[in-house]
Amino acid sequence: MLHALELVPDDAGRDAVLRDWQALRDADLPSMLDHTGPANTPHVGVVSAPDLPDAAIDVAHARLGSLLPVRARAAGLLLLGGERLTIARAVDLDDDVVRRVLAVRVQVPDRQHVGWLPHVTLARRVARADAQRAVDVLGYADVELTLTTLRRWDPEHGRVTTVAQGRA
Repeated sequence: MLHALELVPDDAGRDAVLRDWQALRDADLPSMLDHTGPANTPHVGVVSAPDLPDAAIDVAHARLGSLLPVRARAAGLLLLGGERLTIARAVDLDDDVVRRVLAVRVQVPDRQHVGWLPHVTLARRVARADAQRAVDVLGYADVELTLTTLRRWDPEHGRVTTVAQGRA
């Protein structure tokens, strides 16, 4: 089970991503709507690991919290994986945001991924044979997001807490 720090969009951004999730479901494709966990909401992951040191939380609050809200653009689609794919929208962020995220990530020595690829997950476990259909369903329009909340997911306690929040 992985703890996580995540940037969450405002209601308009959430609704835009939920439209993608619904479009996939309506096409009878896997969708993040199928995941019913308590932390399942559109987000951009900052870091995930078996444990999040207090230093990482403190740096995240100071470095990212002071920037919120952050404007972002969810653009091109990503197809990640092997036989089963994860489909996501790549998220373009200002270089300053990226530098600050990296400052948080280095505080977590056992993080899940070494590099950072900002994205919003739309579907998991999509059969490779369905990839083109999913791309056609999702289309090519960019989605503007305003990331307003930095939150922490604690799977051991099943709890989501707000680390920092900006105004939309």
